[in-house]
Amino acid sequence: MSRVAYVNGRYVPHVHAMVHVEDRGYQFADGVYEVCEIWHGRLVDMKGHLDRLERSLRELSIAMPMTRAALTAVMRETVRRNRVTEGMVYLQITRGVAPREHIFPPASTRPAVVITAKAFDRIKADKQAEEGVAVITTPDNRWERVDIKTVGLLPNAMAKQKAKEAGAKEAWFVDADGYVTEGSSTTAWIVTQDGALVTRPNGTGILPGVTRQTVEEVARRDGLKLEERKFTPEEAKGAREAFMTAATTLVMPIVAIDGQSVANGRPGSIATALRQRFHEVAQLEAH
Repeated sequence: MSRVAYVNGRYVPHVHAMVHVEDRGYQFADGVYEVCEIWHGRLVDMKGHLDRLERSLRELSIAMPMTRAALTAVMRETVRRNRVTEGMVYLQITRGVAPREHIFPPASTRPAVVITAKAFDRIKADKQAEEGVAVITTPDNRWERVDIKTVGLLPNAMAKQKAKEAGAKEAWFVDADGYVTEGSSTTAWIVTQDGALVTRPNGTGILPGVTRQTVEEVARRDGLKLEERKFTPEEAKGAREAFMTAATTLVMPIVAIDGQSVANGRPGSIATALRQRFHEVAQLEAH
């Protein structure tokens, strides 16, 4: 079955889904996006994703194009038309189409909305989690407001490519002070020798992860200790466990950093348990 995309009010064949050449997302990366997991045909943690979407739009002074209810309905319909039961839905909102000029167009300019959905192989993803993945570290060269989930992802794409060329799954950014900020598309975590979960505090230097919030709730329910603080690559390499989180990876154990094994080089019990318990705690949309 051919895929279907939602583009500015219309459901169109994915192969014909297009935006105007002067869409400001294309010209200036002047837009934001969200990615939401689809689990057993249900949207996961939608409230968190919409909360973050609205915050990103506010930070860039872009109007919400429709109500939350309407946006959710369109996302569900896009998922339905693509017959996706296990996968992800992608939502992008830009400032809209206007003659190319750096200053913002008139407030009457309609934001542009694109929504797509695609399936992924959950069995393959679970198998990858059973084996664990490798990450590399790279200097953080992004702008200072990465807490806004913009479509300006060139540094992230370059870091991800660097990881691929090194045979790794992800790249962890490291700030000028030598501390890990986050992955190119994930939140970075370690587990200390005494079993505490450590991740960097939210702020303008990292994206506030929606999946992170759910993982923190799983950890609290399981009585695990949480520490929001910075950590270095060296601490991570000597940690009991390391893992990353995102809507597209859930909880993914990390077994090597810069070619050095973490602990015994196998997925740890804490990350594995967090992954197994994730959907018991996550907010699931009704069918």
